[in-house]
This record gives sequence, C-alpha cells and structure tokens, in this order.
Amino acid sequence: MTIKLFSKSVTSLALAGIMGLAVAPSGASAQGQAVPTADNPFGIPSDFSILGAEQRPERSATAVVNGYVITGTDINQRVALVTSASENQLSPQELERLRVQVLRNLIDETLKIQAARALELPVERAQVQQTYDQVAAQNFGENPERMAEYLQSIGSSESALKRQIEGELAWENLLQRNVIPFVNISAEEVNDVLRRMEEARGTDEYRLGEIYLSATLENREAVLQNAQQIMEQLRQGGSFVAYARQFSEATTAVVGGDLGWIRLSQLPTALGDAARQMQAGQLVGPIEIPGGFSILYLINKRQVLMADPNNAQLSLRQISISFEPGETQEQVEARVTQFASFVQNLRGCADAERARTELGATVVTNDQITAGSLPDQLRNIILNLQVGQTTPPFGSAEEGVRVLMLCGRDDPEDAGAPTFEAVMSQLKDERINKRAQRYLRDLRNDAYIEYN
Repeated sequence: MTIKLFSKSVTSLALAGIMGLAVAPSGASAQGQAVPTADNPFGIPSDFSILGAEQRPERSATAVVNGYVITGTDINQRVALVTSASENQLSPQELERLRVQVLRNLIDETLKIQAARALELPVERAQVQQTYDQVAAQNFGENPERMAEYLQSIGSSESALKRQIEGELAWENLLQRNVIPFVNISAEEVNDVLRRMEEARGTDEYRLGEIYLSATLENREAVLQNAQQIMEQLRQGGSFVAYARQFSEATTAVVGGDLGWIRLSQLPTALGDAARQMQAGQLVGPIEIPGGFSILYLINKRQVLMADPNNAQLSLRQISISFEPGETQEQVEARVTQFASFVQNLRGCADAERARTELGATVVTNDQITAGSLPDQLRNIILNLQVGQTTPPFGSAEEGVRVLMLCGRDDPEDAGAPTFEAVMSQLKDERINKRAQRYLRDLRNDAYIEYN
C-alpha cells in the first residue's frame, strides 16, 4: 500500500494481538537466578528447565516453493498463532482445513520474500527485529522478553512470527517499487468523487471489515469450507482483525481487513445487498462474489457528510435495583414488574429521584457520555429516545436490573466534505489494492511449486 500504511501495519500487529498475543500467558514462573562462582562460572540456576523439550520438531517437507522448503513444523507453528486467538478446540477435520489454508498463506508469503530479494529489496534483519520488539513491548509492556516464552507455550516460535513480519515488510517493499509509482489519480477523478458525495449527502455509508478468499472452479468447494470454518471461529469469539491478517487475500489484510468508510455502490452487488441489512457489530458470510468469497463485519454506519450520531454527548441517569440472595424467582419477577411500571410513569429526569425514596433504587447521573462508547445494542436504543424517556429494563437477578433515562443530548455539527487530499489517498489505496492482487496472482502463476 502507501508509506503511511506501513505505519499502520506495525500498529495493526499490536492491535490484532498477533492472533491473541495481547492476552499474556498465565502460570509462567520465573526461574531462579544464580550468581557466577568458581564452581559455576556461567551462573546457571539449579532449577532450570529446557524450553520446548517436550516438542519434537517435525521436519518433513510439505511444499517446495522455487526451491524453498515449507515444512510441517512451519505449518504447525503458524497454525498455533491462529488457534491461540480462539478458546475453542478444533475438530480434526477443521484443523486439517486450517492447515491447508495456512499452507497457502505460507506459499504466498514465500513468494513475496523471494520476489523482494530477486529485485534486491530484501528486508533487513534489523527491520524485522525492530517490528518484533515493538509488538513484544505493546503486548507485554515492561516485560517484552515474555513474548518468546508465550510463543513457545502455544506451540509456535519467534522465528514463525518473524517470518510473518518479514513477509509483510517484503510486500511493502514490492508495492513501493512495482505498484505504487504506477498508480496515478487525476484531479478530475477526485473532484468527481467530491461532487458525487455532495449529491449523496444524507445517504448511508458503512465502515466494513472484510476477509476475502479467492477461489477458482477447481478449488471452490475447498475454499468455501475454509471460509465457513473461519466464520464459525469468529462466531465463537475469534478476533476478526486477527483472522483477516492471517487469511484475507486482499491487501487490506495488513490493517485487519478494514475497508474504511464506503458507500454500498462501491461494493460488488452481493456484498452491498448483505451490508444493507446489517447492524453495527454484525458478521455475515461467506458471500460468493466474482473471484471468491468474502466475510463481512460491520464496524459502524453513518450518513454521508452528516453529523455522526456516535459522537453525540449524552446526559444519562441510571436507575437500578438489586436483589437479596434469598429472594425467590417469583419475588424477583414481581419486583422487576413493579420497577418497570414505576419508571414508565416517571415524568422526566427531575422526577427520577422518586425512585430512590419510593423503591429504594440507586440513581446515578453522568452528563459526559459519548454515544459511541455505549454497547451497540444499548446505543441504538438510546439514540432513538426522546429526553425524559427510558430504555427497557435490562440486567439479571445477580447483577441487578436497571434502566437508563435520557436527560440531554448534544449532537455534533454536520460533518463537512473530506479534503481533496483525503479523497485522493482513498482512491489511490483502492487502485493499489486491485493492482496488488493482480501482482500476487502473477507471482503465483510464475512460481514452481512442488507439493509432498
């Protein structure tokens, strides 16, 4: 992509947690430290353990890409990076499909690294180490050395992660040399976009995440199964950003699949139709489009050149009741019914204090809530309330039941049109993305790949 995208790629490595690295491993105990002596000049502790002694590396070749051997160990360690992002155990069939997809990723990664070296654009070890250190520091704070321990604990390694980093940096080098200089956007194109945006003022635009998997007639069923498996893992709590980084074949993979703000007319018809029905936070797919399959995640939604309601400043009053441990289900339900009836009859925010005296409820006021900071489901309800109205009761017997009353709302001013430079950058990124996909297809077509 562009030079600025490189800085994004470093950031996205940390935000995605490198397939779950943001969760520091638990149970890692520090080994005892010994002081060097005449009998122990190296200061080797008496309670040391051999790292990875229980793992016997598998060195059987799985594929040879232009002479470079991708082994079973390479696949296993990369699979470990992927599965560490999910708490769910994969079935043998699912794991095998995942291994096939990971092998494809490793082949593409190898082709990128080889192409960069052939053009005398190799990634320096210092660059890889610098990025690795940044990721370690952002995931493990003041103890970046724990990253190596964590990678080994999940069945991966430093070398596996560094190889992935090298592949991304090599791809950046290739795009800077062979794609970006040949992408030109005219002033007329930018002005045409700005004109069409003004004509579209008030219509919806969407911020979407996408995982794209290319497919042919020959491998369509296999790719579809892979996409369905990714979808299942995402539904079970897998990180969309992490899976996009590992599996998406679009160049937006480096930023976690984020397409930015787009209008549905910019998407293939099937994706546009699906996105139109989605709510923020919803996941849909796999959707078949020309050339493959896509999984969509709706990050947010707004109206073109209009104020973003997510930036509205809200004044809210929370009214809540709690329950004693000994209360029966019938007693809880009766109090909830009474509570719902009471708040429904409140005459605005000034009347809310009655809940404290008449119901023994807790009343808390917060005048500085940004709508976008609320959970999606709750935000959608509150943004449709009038001042003095309340949400339906929500909660549980264990956590208590509450409502939120809207006591004020300050909407931001209407958003102006994006700058000429911002539109130029977006158009350039889109064109680079398309050319990069063609470039990668050319690398695959020219490669000599032998499978074992």
